Amino acid sequence: MRGPLTDRLRYLDEATRRIARGIDLDETLHELCRAAVPAFADTAFVHLSDPLPVGDEGPGSPAVLRLHSTDRAPPRDPADQGPGLPPETSADVRPADVIRPAADGRLAELLQAGQPVTGDAPGVAPALTELLGPGSAAGAAQRGPWLIIAPLHGRRHVMGSVVLIRRADRPAFTEDDLLVASQLATHTALGADKAALYLRETSVAAALQRTMLPPALPQPTGVRLASRYLPASQASQVGGDWYDAIPLPGNRVALVIGDVMGHSMTSAAIMGQLRTIVQTLAGLDLPPDEVLHHLDEQAERLGNEHMATCLYAMYDPVLHRLLVANAGHPPPVLLHTDGREEVLPIPPGAPIGVGRSVFETTEMHAPPGATLLLYTDGLVESRDSDVLSGVERLCAHLRAATAGPQPPALEVLCDQALGSLGTRDRDDDIALLAARFEGILPEAVAYWYMAPRPQTAGQARRLTRRTLHHWGLDAMVEPAELLVSEVVANAVRFASRPITLRLLRTDVLRCEVGDDSPQVPRMRHARLSDEGGRGLFLVDQLAERWGATRVSTGKVVWFELALPGLE
Repeated sequence: MRGPLTDRLRYLDEATRRIARGIDLDETLHELCRAAVPAFADTAFVHLSDPLPVGDEGPGSPAVLRLHSTDRAPPRDPADQGPGLPPETSADVRPADVIRPAADGRLAELLQAGQPVTGDAPGVAPALTELLGPGSAAGAAQRGPWLIIAPLHGRRHVMGSVVLIRRADRPAFTEDDLLVASQLATHTALGADKAALYLRETSVAAALQRTMLPPALPQPTGVRLASRYLPASQASQVGGDWYDAIPLPGNRVALVIGDVMGHSMTSAAIMGQLRTIVQTLAGLDLPPDEVLHHLDEQAERLGNEHMATCLYAMYDPVLHRLLVANAGHPPPVLLHTDGREEVLPIPPGAPIGVGRSVFETTEMHAPPGATLLLYTDGLVESRDSDVLSGVERLCAHLRAATAGPQPPALEVLCDQALGSLGTRDRDDDIALLAARFEGILPEAVAYWYMAPRPQTAGQARRLTRRTLHHWGLDAMVEPAELLVSEVVANAVRFASRPITLRLLRTDVLRCEVGDDSPQVPRMRHARLSDEGGRGLFLVDQLAERWGATRVSTGKVVWFELALPGLE
């Protein structure tokens, strides 16, 4: 390329701007080829380190250079050829797909030097052989001044090389052209470095977010659960949406959904911390408004610049009751068994992180067969639609999807809810949690209050025997009586107020004993001389599962036995 200095500077300004526009690696290299061909060269191809070095990490050893899949630029337009010149091409130069430069070879030395050279420069022939292979190196050597090798130097490491070739009907490269090639290579290397760093940050954030979401939902009795998570359409939009389902004492379950504002690895990290805090608070058996209040307090310690929305619901399958509190989150949708959809009127409250917010728990009936749909704003909000319009669109879509005689399966319902997005690109990630209430029938539950007296264990055994006989579970009387007696006797030792005994018959026989003492029992191995200490050992040996959980009124110790024929 020849011309006045101003033309050269104008070309470089336009070319480097074009290269800098590239967001990802493919676009950066594509813009390089568009800028270089045909204005500066007739062919351009790029070898990049595999893997690309990122940050303080260097390339692997030995270094491997791979020919990028979108590196070959189109040939010059025939109209650009001079009159009477043959349609000469660079078909005799074929770059190698994979190169392993010798650590002490000429190519490695040239790349480390960082300065572009023409094909006829002293000592370049061995580098051409490594870069192009013996077959193409001979043809490239004949081009000499019509070929430039320009190393791609990132901020810290060599990223690869770009080879620029002119056809013989154009002027050979000059010293000024080497300066132009150096600028093109530098901006390309910086773009590749930026793309590699950006890709790494995005992949780390996405992996962080995936690992912080629950790997699988629990399967509590009395409710069925399904969920979906969709990242944003653009890789850059890594957000902080999350959902969770947490089993609680008394066969209850906490349903949680939240959204950390912002899109970055920080958002994903804050999301993980908030989710952990919610799990801890749920274990304290607090009402929903108290959970959000303490979550708001803890979020302030993470920094005032981090805010999130969160909706916390607590479902009781025995009482068929739903408790919900909201911190600035989109309202949940309840799908009734008759096909009606209802946007629950939950007071929204302020987002988590605002500080000193007041939250309110709303209690409502949760009819068996109804489905609760929790979602983040990415499902209902976009650049051309606000939240209210999006909720109306979601309800209309769900109304059409549930118009049949039978409600769709939960997994199908989740897919249909996502279908309300249409084909538009998503600016935000989406979390979706669906819960279908099945409840536990009243006749499958037996509940008693008993005074903490020495005779209470015997009373508990009689009540258990009578209830199991009524349920047709006489074969389970002996082990159930023994375990109930041990757990109740332990509660009597520490309780100062009436203890509770509850039996539930679902897919298992579950026994729950509650008292007002916060001291959770621990299993220990009794010595031969000890008169006690063997109760929980018996529970551990005979029960399918057992555990002890602190609640706001004390603790609950529970165990489960398999029903006859289901072992």
